[in-house]
Amino acid sequence: MTGESLIERLGDRLSGVRGRLIARAGMDKITWFRAGGEAEALFQPEDEEDLAVFLRAVPEEIPVTVVGIGSNLLVRDGGIPGFVVRLSTRGFRDAEIVSPTQIRAGTAVSDKRLAAAALEAGIGGFHFYHGIPGGLGGALRMNAGANGVETCERVVEVRALDRKGDLHVLTNADMGYAYRTSSAPADLIFTSALLEGYAEDRSAIRMAMEAVQNHRETVQPIREKTGGSTFKNPDGTSAWKEIDKAGCRGLMIGGAQMSPMHCNFMINTGTASGYDLEFLGETVRARVLEHSGISLQWEIRRIGDFKPGHAIDPFLGRLL
Repeated sequence: MTGESLIERLGDRLSGVRGRLIARAGMDKITWFRAGGEAEALFQPEDEEDLAVFLRAVPEEIPVTVVGIGSNLLVRDGGIPGFVVRLSTRGFRDAEIVSPTQIRAGTAVSDKRLAAAALEAGIGGFHFYHGIPGGLGGALRMNAGANGVETCERVVEVRALDRKGDLHVLTNADMGYAYRTSSAPADLIFTSALLEGYAEDRSAIRMAMEAVQNHRETVQPIREKTGGSTFKNPDGTSAWKEIDKAGCRGLMIGGAQMSPMHCNFMINTGTASGYDLEFLGETVRARVLEHSGISLQWEIRRIGDFKPGHAIDPFLGRLL
């Protein structure tokens, strides 16, 4: 089914949506890796209400995949069936100070902008977001953290829509947070969150943010096409240390490379396909498993279909 036929098939069912509908949208223009196939159709809702109208209009047998700003995302070259919903419009990019220590932010707010809003308001505890290349929606889902602080420490409640367009409000406990993950139902689409920090002098916040930025510029390939940390840190060690010990620093497959600067960062050197990137990641996992017995777990989210003949066997790092 082509993107046009999917949109045309639904016809009048979509007449009530106000957001933008795009057929055959290139995901390589969205992801920070600048690689991957097309979405069968892309929808950018105007706000939470518009998203609810869309979800009620789309039959449940049609897949709906949600993406944010594309920083921690690897799209396979065969593309993504059904609709991709991208929360990127103004209705999801507001960050409002609602009390001396609380911020209500849409899930399309970048982590860096969230840190800046907290600085301006004199709210401490958000400096770590200055160093996370992503958006709030992804941070809520994966419990993003850095510099000894995690998202779960800031969350009061999260607003979300289910596949039927019904609203849910989740408490911090409802999110079921653990290291780099949450147990909130996978079909929930986070739309905004109420976050809480603490009163702090702006100069102290600014110093903490500058320390975060200096660290990133020193040890991370922040000017490359990358998705941030590729693998979660295993218990008792760091992913980069195990990758380095397995001889994978600088390892290349096609146009994909494990960064020589920080070998838990995978980069597109300019010509990498989604397949190159995932094949490289699975090759690294296989070599680390063989070297140290540690099974690295992906931190980068991988979505979509493989092209025919391009499926990858996890851990073996070879074609199926």
